[in-house]
Amino acid sequence: MVCGTRPELIKLAPLIRLMGSSATVVYTGQHYDTAMYHRIRRDIGQPGRFHELAVGGGRRGAQLGAAVAAVDEVLDRHPTRAVIVQGDTTSALAGALAANANDVPLVHVEAGLRSYDRAMPEEHNRVAIDHLADLCCAPTALNRTNLLAESVPDERIAITGNTVVEALVSALPGHAEEAVVLAAHRLERDGYVLATIHRPENVDDRGNLETILRELNRLPLRVVLPLHPRTAKRVEAFGLTALLDRLTVVEPQAYPAFLALARGAAVVVSDSGGIQEEVSVLKRPVVVVRRSTERPEIEGTFGTLVPPGPRLTAEVLRWLDDVAGHRERLEHIPSPYGTGSPSARIAAALRRLVGGDPVAVSPEPVVVPPPASRRPAARVPRSSSSS
Repeated sequence: MVCGTRPELIKLAPLIRLMGSSATVVYTGQHYDTAMYHRIRRDIGQPGRFHELAVGGGRRGAQLGAAVAAVDEVLDRHPTRAVIVQGDTTSALAGALAANANDVPLVHVEAGLRSYDRAMPEEHNRVAIDHLADLCCAPTALNRTNLLAESVPDERIAITGNTVVEALVSALPGHAEEAVVLAAHRLERDGYVLATIHRPENVDDRGNLETILRELNRLPLRVVLPLHPRTAKRVEAFGLTALLDRLTVVEPQAYPAFLALARGAAVVVSDSGGIQEEVSVLKRPVVVVRRSTERPEIEGTFGTLVPPGPRLTAEVLRWLDDVAGHRERLEHIPSPYGTGSPSARIAAALRRLVGGDPVAVSPEPVVVPPPASRRPAARVPRSSSSS
């Protein structure tokens, strides 16, 4: 498995635990904040091998080139039955390109997401990875439809649900532990707004970042802001530190603590893709501050998409008009990202792709029946014991 960011590690953790010693994890180090990395590294299972490449930051093209070369070297040294990548990061694309160069079957976890916003680097990444992949693990039926519309063959697609569902359930603290987290920040359940802002479209643009921070300052409840390292650097560089004074700024949280904060919040404000999925399991509302989203499944139920500006405040106030009532209503809406064990479904689909038994698992039934016809995989996997 090739990954390089905290969200990738979180979402791959259930699959790593399931595969155990059969898995090799190659961590590129695309996210190089030590504290964030070590917090989540403690929470994942122990794979058979763990390679840390320390590619680090820099311009996207240089980062991609360095990551491809580093992953290529690992694949050359360790014959591999399949490469698994997750999502739409530079690291995921690097893993896909290295797998293709080494003629190794490629599995894309979280395939078929589309924002149709070509200004987003992630959109280019996810399209390229899907078309390189031998197996596209689509979280939802809409994702499968997107892939079919791009002429990805049906036999290369499996609807699996999203591994964030089981990652979240595994990490979610009990209510007693949640109370401890809230007390540590002097918070009361439903008495605050949780905000996370880190995407380049928001934090690399001074106008957008200032607008978002000013709108957060207008909200009638306390705003808790776990400050992403990228956002912190931009706030300082743009001279916007005074706009943090009225916010409750905290360091990036370990995943269980973050989930406790999200579950206890009246509303979440975020530009994160993963949080859009997580709120559908936590049954909390989210105001998504972006120009587009690749997760439209939650719009009109758990989430609302808004650009930076006054609509941010207006939508938060709408969710605050009846916090208890909204909470009760959302409790009865199922998550569009599935239930149970998506990682077991992914493992079963992987076993069909490469043959043999790369991981011993008793998978749940696949969400939808398999297609009527299946062509053999385009590549012949190389013999090995790692995935």
